[in-house]
Amino acid sequence: MSAPPSDRLATGVLLFSASLWGLSWMPLKWFIAQGLSGPLVSLVSYGAVGLCALAVIWRQRAAWRAHAGWLLALALVGGWANTSFVNALMVGDVVRVMFLFYLSPVWSVLGGWLFLKERIPPTRWAAVAAAIAGLWLVLGGPGAPDLSLSLSDALALSAGLAFAGNNLIARAAQGVPLQSKTLSVFVGCGAISLLVTTALGHGAPALPAGVWLAVLAYGFVWLLLATATWQFGVTHLESSRAGVILLAELVVAVLTALWFGGETLTPMGWAGGTLIAVAALVEALDNRTTEPRPQPASTGG
Repeated sequence: MSAPPSDRLATGVLLFSASLWGLSWMPLKWFIAQGLSGPLVSLVSYGAVGLCALAVIWRQRAAWRAHAGWLLALALVGGWANTSFVNALMVGDVVRVMFLFYLSPVWSVLGGWLFLKERIPPTRWAAVAAAIAGLWLVLGGPGAPDLSLSLSDALALSAGLAFAGNNLIARAAQGVPLQSKTLSVFVGCGAISLLVTTALGHGAPALPAGVWLAVLAYGFVWLLLATATWQFGVTHLESSRAGVILLAELVVAVLTALWFGGETLTPMGWAGGTLIAVAALVEALDNRTTEPRPQPASTGG
């Protein structure tokens, strides 16, 4: 048997993955500048990979047939997480989108408490409170005339919610092979994007072949590489350490958008974003296995 990879190698691979995800706004912004819509980009990039992934998923059908409902849930919830995230980044402010997306620890805590009956330590409840306060500040805080959400805000929030839901489902779907879990997200994203593009009437614009090749390369090279390296890293590192390393995605995305994307952030936005980042860090550090809440004993009739 081959020896497991060293922690240094796994850490480096996971940092590389987080950087790829954090820089993904760059090609996405370029695609929209070429005249492509968000749903069309996610359809071509994720959908093309998803079509190829169907062969792998089908080959593993004997293992997941008894858990087909979980696999479908992963495809739909994970597919929406990626579809909404891609579209939020393409049409919204990258810094704001990233901060709103990183509210996913809030949804993870609440979901684990409500649906998996986990016992939540006080530190994680404090992280939830900090993240909600951070959201309020990012949306404008006390000086804002209203706290209404834009389309990109709603997409970013729903992406974080769906991402947390996807993680909960993946933890519950123990009988589904890891490859099928991972690739089902590409299938789901492609299917959802197809429905959205059809509903909105987004046809394929007349663009140079190089643009379409770039979208395919984004799917088959960038996304697959980011996904594979992420899977490798989280598989060979303890969850708390992996969670901290993955915060590099937020740091890379925010700093590059400020430095190279011409975006700005108000002091209140910085304060809110810091609270959200700290909440995500606390959640990562406290991401230990939680025990189910004790259930009340039933009384005999």
